[in-house]
Amino acid sequence: MGTPHRFQEPPRDLKVTLREKCLVFPSEQTERKSLYLSNIDQVLNFHFQTVHFFRAREGYPPDAVTERIKSGLSRVLVAYDFLAGRLRLSDGGGGRRGGGRLEIDCDGSGVGFVVASSECTLEEIGDLVYPNPAFRQLVAQGSSMDELGTDGNRPLCIVQVTSFKCGGFAIGLSNNHTTLDGISIKIFLENLASQSADKPYLAITPCNDRHLLAARSPPRVTFPHPELLKLEIPTPGSGPDQTIPSVFDSPQDPDLNLKIFRLTSTEVSSLKNHAKYGIATSNHVKVKITSLNVVTAHVWRCKALSSRKTIQNPDRSSTVLYAVDIRPRLDPPLPQ
Repeated sequence: MGTPHRFQEPPRDLKVTLREKCLVFPSEQTERKSLYLSNIDQVLNFHFQTVHFFRAREGYPPDAVTERIKSGLSRVLVAYDFLAGRLRLSDGGGGRRGGGRLEIDCDGSGVGFVVASSECTLEEIGDLVYPNPAFRQLVAQGSSMDELGTDGNRPLCIVQVTSFKCGGFAIGLSNNHTTLDGISIKIFLENLASQSADKPYLAITPCNDRHLLAARSPPRVTFPHPELLKLEIPTPGSGPDQTIPSVFDSPQDPDLNLKIFRLTSTEVSSLKNHAKYGIATSNHVKVKITSLNVVTAHVWRCKALSSRKTIQNPDRSSTVLYAVDIRPRLDPPLPQ
């Protein structure tokens, strides 16, 4: 199902030159406070990166785009003051060995801002879906901000704006996961866009009260939690030096052949019909079949069958994990 998409081999070097590094602060005075972090956030203390591409538009040269984004970032930090803060351990006991628990000190220390340019055009990069390791050049790493006098207190958020020779640009975000998750990043970008366009209001007002995610005191576990099951999944590296591979890294295994498949709406509908038929013949429970679930299941099945054939182990376990937004699933539901 699906037809392999032909694509040109993308350049491995985008020839990026860093032009400026600075810290951006909220445009208005913000309250000095501590932001509570839930138990979920206590274990999600790592940075993740995303890159967002934009084609050239007449009347928006690179310098103007950069200044708009920088100004919009300063304005949006009034509502997102915690992004300009720094991680700290609270003074009180919080169950963490050797002291308190993680929290964000909203001290207005600033968000990292990097301006860069590339000698390439977006057309030369080709298919932006292709997992190109060169995309790491479009996201500033935390260590790159050390020279700004942060004394090792690296920003929780770094924004890099890279302009291309064609007039297009990319916004690369490096965020600590304790600040924003996937849905929150989407909302943050909408708000950044509104403030960069000098609109007098945010697209969506964020809710920053993490106490809504606090565990009950004392904790009460009333049903099994299989999502906390520890799975023995082999990961790259081991021991204290274990590292998580970058999202931009592609496998270097010479036996792997990378292909991108474009599934049409007709093909996705066909998968849904097959899934509905299987459910109807096995039980009478009404199940909502989403495009994400049915495509994920299809890819998972293909991968499991491939591994079983290659490794010749019919009893080999195959596991798929993906995050789910629980905001609307709670009672009462969490704010957007």
